[in-house]
Amino acid sequence: MNPELPAGCTLAASAFNWTPDVIRAERTATDIAVGIVEDGIASTIELEPGQLWRSFPTPLDREVDELRGRLDAARGRVSIVGASLDDWIDPTHRRSDAERLEFLRPQLQAAHRVGASGVRLPVGQAGRGLLEQLLPLLADLDLVLYEEIQGQQSPASPATAPAIQTIADLDDPGLRLLVDISMLMPALPPSYLDRLERAGIPRALLARLEYDWQDPSTGDAVVEHLRSGAVPASIHAMYMNLLVRFGRSEAVELRDILPLVGAFHLKFWDLDDAGARVSAPIRDLGTVLAGTRFAGTLTSEWGGHEWLEEADASDMTRRHLALAREALVEGGLVAAGTGRAHHGAQ
Repeated sequence: MNPELPAGCTLAASAFNWTPDVIRAERTATDIAVGIVEDGIASTIELEPGQLWRSFPTPLDREVDELRGRLDAARGRVSIVGASLDDWIDPTHRRSDAERLEFLRPQLQAAHRVGASGVRLPVGQAGRGLLEQLLPLLADLDLVLYEEIQGQQSPASPATAPAIQTIADLDDPGLRLLVDISMLMPALPPSYLDRLERAGIPRALLARLEYDWQDPSTGDAVVEHLRSGAVPASIHAMYMNLLVRFGRSEAVELRDILPLVGAFHLKFWDLDDAGARVSAPIRDLGTVLAGTRFAGTLTSEWGGHEWLEEADASDMTRRHLALAREALVEGGLVAAGTGRAHHGAQ
């Protein structure tokens, strides 16, 4: 019997994966988003409206309705919409919580109009005061607000734990965490290391990044090299991934927060799975989720287009979704009676 994921666990694709296509503008952003469904890559998609609607952050109804109509015709649906919260009116005037709510309101209304189940913000950005004001609006629009943790954030980190505790304290189904598995990186992507090498990063540091990524002292070496001023300007932003977007956590660290988690980003950078560097974190996640009541989206999100500009997003996403499904099943996340025995947490 072919193993199936449990009911309620949905594999999805993020339109973010097609960022280079959006930049090339050979097709409209709406055509690209709808094409994900029409081409059979995924029937559920996550949207980045800043790339999609020219009127963002106050999306026009006609733009939203065009996408909704075309997705309906293709039998596709939207899971989560990436929201944006600009906390500042200008460099010296910060928005009040009431003003921040009004900044978000049209984005939430657009998410509802396009048929999304939720919207996404970085963990902790909203703060308790705004969250308390948002919850009635979220309920009216039948939306969930997901606060995302990723990269070097972790459930126990001082910068993240208070925001997670706020979600727990508010105890409302309209507020959940989204976990990006960029937190769970056993090794760095070879394509990224190759880009650093071509830019002139010293071989000694590259060796540490390749073979000792999970050693915390490697992070110290990364900071030391940055402070030396030796990072070439051409890759400065890319180098910062080492300090922000690439994490060292283990999947078991998620167990205590699982009741608060409503969605996952299955972040990948390239598809070089030597040593199971791509599949192992997904398999470990499947093990942690097996036997739980998790129901939500597990979304393929490709971050490597930053340095793999010529790779085909459709091909990368198709292959990653196939790999992800297999890895989740291997971890034990299967519908009852359809799959393999669950081996338990390792």
